[in-house]
Amino acid sequence: MSQMYVTGDTHGPTKIGMFSVDGVIPRFSTKNFPEQNEMDKTDIVFILGDFGCVWQAQESNEEKYALDWLDKKPFTTCFIDGNHENHARLNSYPVEEWNGGKVHKIRPSVIHLMRGQAFHMDDVRIFTFGGARSHDISDGILDPVKDAKKIRQWQKSGMKYFRVNGVSWWPEEMPSQDEMDEGIQSLEKENWKVDFVMTHDGTSSVKAFVSHGAVKPDELNVYLEEIKQKLYYKKWFFGHLHENRNLPDNQILLYEQIIRIH
Repeated sequence: MSQMYVTGDTHGPTKIGMFSVDGVIPRFSTKNFPEQNEMDKTDIVFILGDFGCVWQAQESNEEKYALDWLDKKPFTTCFIDGNHENHARLNSYPVEEWNGGKVHKIRPSVIHLMRGQAFHMDDVRIFTFGGARSHDISDGILDPVKDAKKIRQWQKSGMKYFRVNGVSWWPEEMPSQDEMDEGIQSLEKENWKVDFVMTHDGTSSVKAFVSHGAVKPDELNVYLEEIKQKLYYKKWFFGHLHENRNLPDNQILLYEQIIRIH
């Protein structure tokens, strides 16, 4: 029977595990994650979005090193997408079917689990739904050509919260209606019963709980809440908020922790 672990956002090659930065032990180093010494490719580590190793317009040397390094690990890495991904590049990979759901295979054992899918792995059913609205864009989304001067100024000042369209931000960070409809169809096929839910953002209720009502839910939070109200599940895992917390209704917010779920 496969072992399954889940962790939160990794945000690119630096935190994945190739080398230490500022004394921080990398996420998937054997020192931080010794359990991998007893794992093989049938075992899976899930990342709850903001994987960050498919980010540049074309695969950079650093990304290639990180993806090859992960592919050589004894386990299989599966990630859902967050908001900090190059969605255009992710969507350029061929869509394949894997364990009952749609995926993009970035490497043979580094796999993007697409939105609105229900996967069957051993006797475990897992529903996945990536994406989220970026919350670090209060100063706007800039155009890489038209706003080139402003981008240089703002980057130099370090005082602005912005992203650049097609460079560090993509509209596909939020789901389409087709993706949301596919999610409902997948759950209907499962008779609204799964073992685990894995999303990047959280439901409306959990977002209100974590923010003490200060953050207004968006359309993705509302969609996930509607699913939660109808779905039977054992645990719901999500990332995005960079905390590790057990929350009401068996919802678990993860960041640096790696926990075994099966």
